[in-house]
Amino acid sequence: MNPIDIPAYMAHLGAAARAAAAAMAAASTAAKDAALRALAARLREHGPELLAANARDLDAARAAGLAAPLLDRLALTPKIIDTVAEGCEQIAAMPDPVGEISGVKRRPSGISVGQMRVPLGVFGMVYESRPNVTIEAASLAIKSGNACILRGGSEALHSNLALWRQVQAALVEAGLPAEAVQLVETTDRAAVGRLITMPQYVDVIIPRGGKGLIERIAAEARVPVIKHLDGNCHVYVDTEVDLDLAVSVTDNAKTQKYSPCNAAESLLVHAAQAAAFLPRIGAVFAAKGVELRCCARSAALLQAVPGARVVPASEADWAEEYLAPVISIKVIDSLDEAIAHINRYGSHHTDAILTTNHPHAMRFLREVDSASVMVNASTRFADGFEYGLGAEIGISTDKFHARGPVGLEGLTSLKWVVLGQGEVRR
Repeated sequence: MNPIDIPAYMAHLGAAARAAAAAMAAASTAAKDAALRALAARLREHGPELLAANARDLDAARAAGLAAPLLDRLALTPKIIDTVAEGCEQIAAMPDPVGEISGVKRRPSGISVGQMRVPLGVFGMVYESRPNVTIEAASLAIKSGNACILRGGSEALHSNLALWRQVQAALVEAGLPAEAVQLVETTDRAAVGRLITMPQYVDVIIPRGGKGLIERIAAEARVPVIKHLDGNCHVYVDTEVDLDLAVSVTDNAKTQKYSPCNAAESLLVHAAQAAAFLPRIGAVFAAKGVELRCCARSAALLQAVPGARVVPASEADWAEEYLAPVISIKVIDSLDEAIAHINRYGSHHTDAILTTNHPHAMRFLREVDSASVMVNASTRFADGFEYGLGAEIGISTDKFHARGPVGLEGLTSLKWVVLGQGEVRR
């Protein structure tokens, strides 16, 4: 099929995916796990070939002037290849969610009613830069019994093609349809427009990338979208707290890595702890070059810290996702104010309370309206691997079936099943 004829090409991919989805839904756990183990072996075996394809993308990206952080995301290394291969093996070792029946209850009529976990069908995924996402998406699709259509960034085309060929070979080796995982082989942006408007072929779209990409897809899609737009994650230091723990966790949440969506962007500190806590965390941030966007009360306590880069916060700072060594800081007067601030300015991604007050912790868990809410732990744990999901296809801040890190169960749905012995309704 000629990728130049975009409507015909995408319809061809969609029809093939829909047919493959039926076969994947019926596939045995043994076959799916065999495909994943075969994929892991092939990734290791074909490492030099994969690195050579990635080198082509890196050379083109450097020539085009791609920024260093984007080059870093684009790069494959032997370690990255081994890590994604290991991820395939881990997913193969996980329980298969498909076909699981739960909550069966006997009704007075004699019927038994429960719910069965089933694949979503076909998901489309649009992502940028990181070619390892090709394997993460493919492996989760295989194990969850779905078919998928992947559209990676144009800067990673050669890498993604090389990885995808290994996926298809592993599927065939396990007796499964190669079309269960398809890659859009054109960089034409019109292909994305088609992918997100084919409800007859695609059941859900998962965008993974920058805010602009996700906003475009959310606005234009004609199929459901699993998405999060921002990661304005908060750490709240409560009125009663272990200060050593608070400094360690806040530092990790902000500085362990600046670019992920689960890095902390806003720090709220109760007035009762501000004088004790802020100079300590301020010194840590000063040593690491983190800019502090402060309210007047926090600025007064931080300006005396040697090397601290204190800047007055604007209203926009409370809602900002920096993805950089910058953090907004505000002193507040109550747990109620902290919860209200997070629910107003946050992105409903991940928020944490640091406290030794159990009732406060429980209120925070119940009342903060976010996909992940934490007590005395770094927001950087909001990740499918860390949650024991094996891997994640993305993170959802929506409120339908998938919320937070989306792993195998997030790629399935539930249908009602009724078991009877000839009962009729009277």
